Amino acid sequence: MRQRFQNGCVRKSKDGYWVGQWREDGKLFLGKVTKITKSTAREKLADLVKPVNERAAYTAEIDTTVKDFVERMYLPFYKRKWKESTAMTNEDRVNHHIVAEFGKRELRSLSRDDLQRFLDSKSSLSFSTVDHLRWDLKQILDMAVAEGIVRQHPALILFTPRQCARPEHPTLSMKEVKKVCDALNLRERLIVKLAVLAGMRPGEISGLRRGQIGESSAAIEQRVYRGTIDTPKTHKSKRFAALSSGLRVDMEAWLGRDPEGQPSDWLFPSEKLTTPLAKDNAMYRNIRPALKTIGFDWVDFHVLRRTHASLMRELGVDPKVVADQQGHTLDVNLNVYTETSLARRVEAVEQLESAFVN
Repeated sequence: MRQRFQNGCVRKSKDGYWVGQWREDGKLFLGKVTKITKSTAREKLADLVKPVNERAAYTAEIDTTVKDFVERMYLPFYKRKWKESTAMTNEDRVNHHIVAEFGKRELRSLSRDDLQRFLDSKSSLSFSTVDHLRWDLKQILDMAVAEGIVRQHPALILFTPRQCARPEHPTLSMKEVKKVCDALNLRERLIVKLAVLAGMRPGEISGLRRGQIGESSAAIEQRVYRGTIDTPKTHKSKRFAALSSGLRVDMEAWLGRDPEGQPSDWLFPSEKLTTPLAKDNAMYRNIRPALKTIGFDWVDFHVLRRTHASLMRELGVDPKVVADQQGHTLDVNLNVYTETSLARRVEAVEQLESAFVN
């Protein structure tokens, strides 16, 4: 059934916001009444419902091309679900690889062998990238089947080529973490501690304001992604991250440098003071140069976050506690971030052998 064209409506909420409403997506806050006019709010709403109306006016034909389907149905539909950061990454990947390869082909002409050969041709890329492309193809064809354009699903049993390079996942030991912290100045040391001791993501660290720092925790309410203030990555990412006593000592020293600071001020401001410090600037301009002098310039935020999960595992901390601290699910904590040390594995097999002997 074809969807109806809609304009939506703009109304004022009780708490002083312009709220846009339309049938397909419910409602969305468009801005404060004190900041924008109703006309501006209507213009913002028009931009939001434009892709909805374009979809309403478009019915995919049986001979639609991959490019047309991706641009007019697939991306407009899924971008409503994805966060802005996810949408940017996914759209770039789909256009750069899939549309560039198959864009002029009719969607229904794609075969399983066509798609598998395409994935095989990407084997020089990382495993993660090609695995995402495999999932993109499946999701696109899922939608094509649902729309009746494709009868038999050609992407159900695709596999990621084993030739794809799987990256190493290094972590730091307890002694190495101490060595890293000792090499850094207060600000950089605090950033590293928030990552490796509190398990925070770099965008969450950049997004902290002074008022979010409590006596024993930090309230994770937002993050910074490519310079844009955004909500936390997932629902579980919005949390209170516990702060250790040593970290709190550094935090008090840092806050004490500006006793007149306001709760709304950025915890780590940029040189402009009105914007947060960019995570890449912190890492590549300040942290990496200091760590290079002690041979640890390979450390990045991924290493620090994996180190948090791995060391907590070594200490026998309940994985659910670690997952809640890092703001993700238990399976992600165990399968993505946690690495066991060789010493811990030797200890484990020694325990197993001892059980046999005794």
